[in-house]
Amino acid sequence: MYAIQPVFKERIWGGRRLEALFQFDLPEGQIGECWTASAHASGRTPFLDGPYQGKTLDELWSTDRTELFGDYLLDAFPLHVKLLDSSAYLSVQVHPNDEEARRLEGEPYGKNECWYILEATPDAEIILGHNLKTRDDLFRCAQEKDWHTSLRHQRVKKGEFYYIPSGTIHALGPGIVLLEIQQMSDRTYRLYDYDRLGDDGKPRELHVEKAIAVTTIPDEPWMNQLETIEKEGGVMTKLLQVPSFTIIRHDVTGRYVLRDHSVFRLLTVIEGEGEACQGEQHIHLQKGSQFFLPRHAGDFEMTGPVTFVTSEVFLN
Repeated sequence: MYAIQPVFKERIWGGRRLEALFQFDLPEGQIGECWTASAHASGRTPFLDGPYQGKTLDELWSTDRTELFGDYLLDAFPLHVKLLDSSAYLSVQVHPNDEEARRLEGEPYGKNECWYILEATPDAEIILGHNLKTRDDLFRCAQEKDWHTSLRHQRVKKGEFYYIPSGTIHALGPGIVLLEIQQMSDRTYRLYDYDRLGDDGKPRELHVEKAIAVTTIPDEPWMNQLETIEKEGGVMTKLLQVPSFTIIRHDVTGRYVLRDHSVFRLLTVIEGEGEACQGEQHIHLQKGSQFFLPRHAGDFEMTGPVTFVTSEVFLN
């Protein structure tokens, strides 16, 4: 079980709350994203300790895939984990699926993603889905900027979970801090950006044609079906299981065993403080910390109170 060094990203809609919530030493500026586990070329996260100290996920995927990850046939490391802090609306956007990403961008993955709300102001909301019936309706909406009546706005609160499959129009509103787990892609098609200007003083780029081409029409809302399992020392809740990833929340209240597993897992601590023990190894679990668990890493005894989320990709 190895700690991972995060990478921080300044964003026009970012803030400074990641500093207070997770005790991160943030660089200057409006930090909107903390990439806690990334194999993407624009922000690779290295291991902080262990025999692979200084190595990145993509390096190890190339050299030690079977030993550390599993018997995957995927070309590239599949997951990307972030913490987000929004002080303003993100752009109204949509992501391609795997086939569209390969065809339109020559990239290995599209972008299915999910959000776990960690903090939210009383009036915080997200945009998730639309009410349009045809692509012509969507094109007309983009031309006339008729977004208020065409998009679905939803209030959110701490502890809620949302799955946002590729093709879903969405946007994060202000006043929210969340954990985002997604496919390993940074590809976003913007439909609308509130006429904001970038650092160069010009409106930020939109990708209307591609966005319309990949949007799911009519919209297909996802129905949340959680599976909760009471365990000794805590509760395990399966938040989501789809081909792209499986997401599980672990609420540790006593002595809780995280069992050995046949594939790798990423572990993100989202609340509280605790310890992971295996033999003489004692690992401090602190809110905001990110760990990599190799396949067949053995059992870990977890103590809290602490809540963490594991993400993994099942083998087909």
